Amino acid sequence: MVAACLLFAWQAGPAQGAVTAGAAPADGAALGNDISWPQCGGDLPGPPAFAIVGVNGGRPDTVNPCLSAQLAWAERTSDATAGTPAAVYVNTAATGPVEPLWWPAGNTYQGKDVGNPYGVCDGSASPACAYVHGYAMALNDVAILKEAGGGERRTWWLDVETGNSWLWDKAANAAELEGMAAYLQSAGAEVGIYSTAYQFGEIVGAINPGSNLSGLKSWLAGAESTSTARELCGEVPLTPGGMVALTQFTDGDLDYNYRCPGAAPAPAAPLPVPPPDPAPLDAYAAMHAAQIA
Repeated sequence: MVAACLLFAWQAGPAQGAVTAGAAPADGAALGNDISWPQCGGDLPGPPAFAIVGVNGGRPDTVNPCLSAQLAWAERTSDATAGTPAAVYVNTAATGPVEPLWWPAGNTYQGKDVGNPYGVCDGSASPACAYVHGYAMALNDVAILKEAGGGERRTWWLDVETGNSWLWDKAANAAELEGMAAYLQSAGAEVGIYSTAYQFGEIVGAINPGSNLSGLKSWLAGAESTSTARELCGEVPLTPGGMVALTQFTDGDLDYNYRCPGAAPAPAAPLPVPPPDPAPLDAYAAMHAAQIA
């Protein structure tokens, strides 16, 4: 979605505008783009410095029908060709036990026991059940990405917006995100949060320092240009102990993302150099080795 002004009570999320051929802001910044299902069938820009691709079709537990093609485009970005897989984002929501949507009635999903810091889920709109629901949604998202040909070991952004369904209990909403983060982290992924301070406060409120959301990176919407995106890097992160890693603004119909100082990806580790083969001791040893090979 196109980023909107922070003064509004609602905020559009990543990649909700149609991509058109527009000039990127010309101030020398290395910018990225985020895209998703609204860009299906449209022309994508030349691969930028980095990219973020939406896994879902606008709501949790739905599928971006162009995910495979968009991942292939994102893997041609500068970061990806240097060894850092393109990031993805997923929609989030905590619906509670509302028909016809699935909601857990216990601490299992697809036959897998879910370790639950909130106790036993009883099918209610409780933090215990929200945690299991979030865990299940993240598990489904990883399956969706694998089906599209992508691996889970990359940065996953949790898209937290008032436009999706949330419970009145902020503790349950926080538990939903904690469950998602727990599954993704167990799969070897890095997790961050996309939102605005207003929306995150309305949905989740203050985060307990002991929460697994503490220390996560923030991706903030609401900038209007490269310069205001830089300024947004100085805002307070969404969770305690975290950092503002990315900020988002719109130019024309395309979302741009500015990487804040200190948030550059770590360089890809070089492959280990195998030791040289030892010299054969004699002709017999060399022949014997060749026969074994």
